[in-house]
Amino acid sequence: MKTVITIGREYGSGGRLVAKKLSEALDIPFYDKEVIQGVVKKTGFAENFVRDAERRPTNSFIYDLYFSAQSLSTQDQVFIAQSGVIKDLASKGGCVIVGRCADYILREHKDLLRVFIYAPMEERIRRSVEEYGDKESNMEAFVARKDKQRASYYNYFTSVRWGDRKSYDLCINSALGLDTAVELIRTAALAREGQSK
Repeated sequence: MKTVITIGREYGSGGRLVAKKLSEALDIPFYDKEVIQGVVKKTGFAENFVRDAERRPTNSFIYDLYFSAQSLSTQDQVFIAQSGVIKDLASKGGCVIVGRCADYILREHKDLLRVFIYAPMEERIRRSVEEYGDKESNMEAFVARKDKQRASYYNYFTSVRWGDRKSYDLCINSALGLDTAVELIRTAALAREGQSK
């Protein structure tokens, strides 16, 4: 398998779990936190700093005003390093990469399958509480805030909109079941392999 599969996902949709199961089903590497570790090695930034850089809102006027006077913000430096790590991983062959704008970073990669996982809010709240252990007084607002952070980061660094179906080859509702999602992506990836031969 030489296809690189990127998985974007709504918070609580189980997208990371789908990605992990998919990598096992296809017997290809799975990259998530490994990208952060690669950025840490490349930049010397602390791991927590790199992780937090992805969660910081980037669409505020004050942020833009402050950093327009600087050379490159640390958040931009993290993104540039992250882009390099993701391109290096993809150059090694087939793999599954979760989040981190990988679908956009690799948009010119020849063998790329871009997937977005979504689910109804009630399903996402259930998974957030039962599987992730999140405990907030207003879980719907919590899950929506997590999505807003992801969208803010993605929309700042790319020329497309996070979650917009036109940016992906395949969008799947994980309420169909995680194993069903894995099988749909696996089938699409094998079809992509057949097309590129």
